[in-house]
Amino acid sequence: MTNSGLTPLTMPDSPDGWGDWLGERCTAQLATARALVAAIKDAPPTDAIGLLTAWNDVSIALDNAMYAASLISQVHPQESLRSQAEAAEQEGNQLSTDLGLDRDLFELFAAADPTGLDEAAARVLRLTLRDFRRAGVDQDEPTRARLRELADRELVVDQEFGKNIRDDVRSISVTTDQLAGLPQDYIDAHPLVDGCATITTDYPDLIPFMSFALDADARRALVMEFNNCAWPVNDAVLQELLGLRAEHARILGFDSWADFDAEVKMIGRGAAIGEFIDQIATAAEESGRRDLAVLLERLRADRPEVDVVDSADSAFYKQVVRRERFDVDAQQVRRYFEFAKVREGLLDVTGRLFGLSYTRVPDAVSWHEDVAVYDVQLDGAPLGRIYLDLHPREGKYKHAAQFDLAPGIRDRQLPEGVLVCNFGRGLMEHSDVVTLFHEFGHLVHDLLAGRHQWARFAGVATEWDFVEAPSQLLEEWAWDADVLRTFATDDAGQPIPAELVAKMRAGEDFGKGCFARTQMFAAALSYRLHQEPVADITVFVKEIQAAYDLYAHVEGTHMHTSFDHLAGYSSAYYTYMWSLVIAKDLFSAFDRDDLFAPENARRYRDTILAAGGSKDAAELVADFLGRPYNIEAFSRWLQEAPKG
Repeated sequence: MTNSGLTPLTMPDSPDGWGDWLGERCTAQLATARALVAAIKDAPPTDAIGLLTAWNDVSIALDNAMYAASLISQVHPQESLRSQAEAAEQEGNQLSTDLGLDRDLFELFAAADPTGLDEAAARVLRLTLRDFRRAGVDQDEPTRARLRELADRELVVDQEFGKNIRDDVRSISVTTDQLAGLPQDYIDAHPLVDGCATITTDYPDLIPFMSFALDADARRALVMEFNNCAWPVNDAVLQELLGLRAEHARILGFDSWADFDAEVKMIGRGAAIGEFIDQIATAAEESGRRDLAVLLERLRADRPEVDVVDSADSAFYKQVVRRERFDVDAQQVRRYFEFAKVREGLLDVTGRLFGLSYTRVPDAVSWHEDVAVYDVQLDGAPLGRIYLDLHPREGKYKHAAQFDLAPGIRDRQLPEGVLVCNFGRGLMEHSDVVTLFHEFGHLVHDLLAGRHQWARFAGVATEWDFVEAPSQLLEEWAWDADVLRTFATDDAGQPIPAELVAKMRAGEDFGKGCFARTQMFAAALSYRLHQEPVADITVFVKEIQAAYDLYAHVEGTHMHTSFDHLAGYSSAYYTYMWSLVIAKDLFSAFDRDDLFAPENARRYRDTILAAGGSKDAAELVADFLGRPYNIEAFSRWLQEAPKG
């Protein structure tokens, strides 16, 4: 696969060349962007299409620099290179801010005559003018200078917040007895040293331990460490970030950052976020309370003195209930999901579904030996390149996300996308399989939408509160028995039984009301922190949790300091549930008896995924469904009692 843009976007010749590569990539692309801007101002194009074309070149160069810097800052094993990447990202952000506040540039766009532009170009012009306005280009010079200062400082503080989370991997030490209940492969992966094993707060350690460890005190000790990551340092960092955002929004004439941020999302208004959160919380009340009562009853059978369920017990007792009521033993389920087979199965499933093929590139240079690189073809034609970085290591991003490395632009350069996750190397929890499908949904979306002329439409470029919907939709394929049987096999090669998958789904449906309420706690926290000043965030977390979450607060914890979505998503964590409402509606259009039926899959691929940001998300969904989306499918799913 070749990938050439305004300057060659080659990878390093060797793993030792990343520092030089990063410097050259970012320096060259930012220099290109500056030169292109200077050319626009020195000799302005005489028509709107010429101006937009020149500005498109600027956008491509900026993206090429910023995407590389953002990725390397999160994944490279050397701290010095991560710091170098953060500095490059800051430089790119400063240039982007300066361009957004450049009144001479703005006046060129404001004077551009849209007559004769096609629909796509006219949309680019409208969105570009909106970007200038939201940057504050119409403010006086002292105000624009303050906006520059705020934007630069926001990025620095945002990076600091994430870095503190990445770097603060905590652990507990447990004895052999405290490993009771855990799968043997997990125990084997945690050898004893001086009679004790170390369990970290990284997800491959955390999730199985919280799900299966019989020792309640050990589970509580681990959840205390997990929910105190980056405490206390990130408490002050978050306060500063919230203050910067609040001032930024006020300068631009908004009552709060939530109001500013919501303007460019499907939801439209800051107040609508709170309304949506309360709507979902109310809808989930009945099923949530029903399942919580079951959990508490089972918990008290073991510990009669307990009167609440919290996160130290919730995952464990959900597994207990699933075993006892739904005949689902997660440890038995795990034996069908060996990592390598799941990864290849995912490629086979998405290939079959969307007409994609994946070719491993074993000699491709990457930032770590764990990274698997594939070239991707669509119906035999080159589509892009993907990098799968799926195992944890020190200094790496701690959650699961899709990153861009290069945007795809028609006839210019092919998209390059990266999946960054933290899975173990052996047997996987089925929940991890679902997560892998989810995150891969972003990657497929990014590749398929990498064939537009305009950088503005490339990749996952829809409104931010829609971006999770395609990924949540793809999760459904990780729950289908026929799909799972294509790759989920045990050591003897026997595929997972359909009746077991049915029980798994019933067990998963247990607790969905509790899940929705916990999501609304996180969404309300995200929204409210950006809506009003808070003196003591820990106290505020407890208040919001009591109002929305059905699980009790774990005293002595400070989850906000490791809630990294407060940086990237700011006030918009509601996005996950908003998108899920749409995803459930999208799924209603598919044939449940044959999820590989090609007609709907390809129509969905071409109508929604390949469209990128070329239309508003609501219009894309209506194009596919033949009607506006609604909440009916989501409500039916939420209210259905688990079958067991």
